[in-house]
Amino acid sequence: MHPVHPSPPLWQAMLLTAAAGGMGWGIRGQYGHETGAMIAGALVSLVLCLLFARHLPSATVARAAAWGTVAIGFGGSMTYGQTIGLTQNANMVGNLHAFLWGMLGLGIKGALWIGFAGAFLGMGLSGVRYRTRDVLVLYAVMLAACALGIAALNEPYNPAQRLLPKIYFSADWRWTPDVTPEVLKPRREVWGGFLAAMAVLLAQLAWIRRDGLALRLGLWGLLGGAIGFPLGQCLQAGHAWHKELFAHGWLADADKVINWWNFMETTFGATMGATLALGLWLSRHRINAGVAPNDPPPATPHLNTPVEWVLLATHLVLLVGVEFVDSPAFNRIYDFGLMLGFIPILGTTAGRFWPWLIVTVITLIPIAGKTYRNLIVEDATLGPVPGGILYLGLPLLIAGFMFFRLRRHHAAGDTTRWLAEALLFNTAIYFLLNNAFFRFPWPWQTWTARTPNALVYTACTTLLVLAATRILRRPPPSSPSA
Repeated sequence: MHPVHPSPPLWQAMLLTAAAGGMGWGIRGQYGHETGAMIAGALVSLVLCLLFARHLPSATVARAAAWGTVAIGFGGSMTYGQTIGLTQNANMVGNLHAFLWGMLGLGIKGALWIGFAGAFLGMGLSGVRYRTRDVLVLYAVMLAACALGIAALNEPYNPAQRLLPKIYFSADWRWTPDVTPEVLKPRREVWGGFLAAMAVLLAQLAWIRRDGLALRLGLWGLLGGAIGFPLGQCLQAGHAWHKELFAHGWLADADKVINWWNFMETTFGATMGATLALGLWLSRHRINAGVAPNDPPPATPHLNTPVEWVLLATHLVLLVGVEFVDSPAFNRIYDFGLMLGFIPILGTTAGRFWPWLIVTVITLIPIAGKTYRNLIVEDATLGPVPGGILYLGLPLLIAGFMFFRLRRHHAAGDTTRWLAEALLFNTAIYFLLNNAFFRFPWPWQTWTARTPNALVYTACTTLLVLAATRILRRPPPSSPSA
């Protein structure tokens, strides 16, 4: 008897992952960088696992979803604000060479950002066995390559002496030769390190691990990011280059309530999500293909409980420290995407409960904390106690409840139910927290620059909720004879 492998229509897979990626990456814009990107990683990974992998063992799917969630955060260390500036700043408008150079930089950075997510998600779904030592070796090679890549491609960097790398995609005297270093403020770039890390990751997947699905999904991730980031920025740059079109009439009225930056992010996320779905749909026959018929069952995770809890406590202290404590000590250790992801990747590989913590509590902690900081500490929309209960305590309490609930479904072997409920939880909690961050821009009130994006996220949330509940209501498929 063989289980029925789900094979959703391509249009459905691309639509739902576009909704997940667009909403998740758009919300990331409010929260930023590595931990913000994990919102999109969780939503896209859960959608893809629910659509394509709910027939697999629960622990296998949990690892894949968690790896995809964590890996999408690696690229958050790459600066891109000044790269965007090359395509749209007032002094750059009309400069085609600066525009094309900026778009090239965005394509490279976007590709690397999503490529890691695709590769790690594919590693989880391929069926190829990744033991703890395999992941440690892979990760060590990536870190070493990253250091070498930064040294080779992102040096020299000494703005005070006007020394910048030869290939540089941020503010540069190439475009504004008369500006002082104090005004220009060129930023440190690290994309060369991620390029080298991505190259050795794909090489290991191709020639050492022989993991065809992870290799292909990594390449599809590279493509999705390379297309998505420049495509999204074309919207924003088009507005900056053609402001005369928005000076009169209905376009002028619309321009007053459009957040072009957030629509750039939403377009990027929707494009990368749909591209990953296309890549997985085309390679769906490779899902779990690394498992031979006579393979023994996967080994039980070998981290004992005390070690697992120590790892969790260490990660949470460092995570909270780097996000909310202005301390050089925390920044030196954890303010880099590959370092921030190391303990979660290790915990997911060797631990018992890490995958479900990642898609519930761990991804939520920095987002709830930043929501509280913005609404209560910075803007005092509520008192500290009610604000703490509403924006910190209650979301984390619900996340803790969901962790235990998902683990119970896992213990019962109900992969479909925990995936669907995890998707519902993540969709709802991040939509609601972002809506609070947006100051609840209801469409029947006076529109602000937050209202159009909130409506887009509402549509995405509706699609994801309907899809998850529809799958939950389906009877389990029968298993045909071999």
